[in-house]
Amino acid sequence: MNLEEYAAKHHVLVPAGIPTPEGRVCKTPEEAAAAVTAIGPSVIKAQVPTGKRGKSGGIKIAKTADEAASAARDILSMSIGGHRVSQVLVEQLCPIERELYAAVLIDVASRAPLVLFSTEGGMDIEEVAETHPDAIRKHVVDIHKGFSAADAAAMLKGLPLGSATDAVGEVLAKLYAIFDAKDAELVEINPLALLKDGRVVALDCKFVLDDSSGLRQPDLAKVASPPKMTALEERGAENGLKFIQLDGNVGVLANGAGLTMTTMDVIDHFGGRPANFLEIGGEAYTKSEIALDLVLSNPGVKSLVINFCGAFARTDVMAEGVVKAWETLKPKVPVFFSIHGTGEDEAVKLVRERLGIEPYDFMEDAVKAAVEAAQ
Repeated sequence: MNLEEYAAKHHVLVPAGIPTPEGRVCKTPEEAAAAVTAIGPSVIKAQVPTGKRGKSGGIKIAKTADEAASAARDILSMSIGGHRVSQVLVEQLCPIERELYAAVLIDVASRAPLVLFSTEGGMDIEEVAETHPDAIRKHVVDIHKGFSAADAAAMLKGLPLGSATDAVGEVLAKLYAIFDAKDAELVEINPLALLKDGRVVALDCKFVLDDSSGLRQPDLAKVASPPKMTALEERGAENGLKFIQLDGNVGVLANGAGLTMTTMDVIDHFGGRPANFLEIGGEAYTKSEIALDLVLSNPGVKSLVINFCGAFARTDVMAEGVVKAWETLKPKVPVFFSIHGTGEDEAVKLVRERLGIEPYDFMEDAVKAAVEAAQ
């Protein structure tokens, strides 16, 4: 779940004691004009849960009320990254001496939180990594020990930050505390600005909340932007199914998220591209017809893998649901079954007799056949 900039600042940074400029959210050009009259010269920024706002024309400077109204009018007519702009943040224009970068995220390689800092702020960190890798400092965090002000000081040692070193270190320590306490997947300040008066201020903030932590973080979940979904994903959500549409051509239907993701990995291993994530474990097996229709409604699907593995769940019960759905929908795409576990013999017999299809003995063989059929 992504928070727009103002929500991230107001609900995450400010309560943690990280300074931000004075700002107001406005929904009309008139409100933006009034805000600039009160605040003074400002930056007018589109509030959408995506990046590249500046490159899209969604950030403008306004020194007068008329300029603010004009800028807001232009920005409110935009769509950025597929998101319609419905409000802008009018924020005090700050005298910047230097732009820095700070973030905490999950590092896949070390399977731990990673604190990042760069003296090259205001630009994409990926670009900095390519052009100035020596400008990035990294600290992998031991979650049992956390990340302290002393860790931040060690991380910043030798960097030309002058008298701002302690303030920047304090921001880094607070940023990790936010990441830990708020169940974040990412918290990023870019730029973290060193102002001409010596203050260190967060001029932007990106915050991504773990989707599974909504009940633990209700205040943040409430202000998070709703996820952008395709029509098929919306249909899945309406029916209580977690369906994620991808750009591949091999459809996937399996029981359990782990088995589904494994099936997707095997598709990729054999040179194919999965067309979706969709699992019908638990009570979702009763929605087999809806699930099958979702997968097959994706126009990119050229073949289908159905992979069942049962322990407590009976594969014959799941197969019965899918067979009935297949008989109702009568799809034309080639389908490849792999069935193992509790009720396996009954399930294989069911598929063989009712659909005239022979399930594969090994999942790898079923997936490989599906990948070849999709070519």
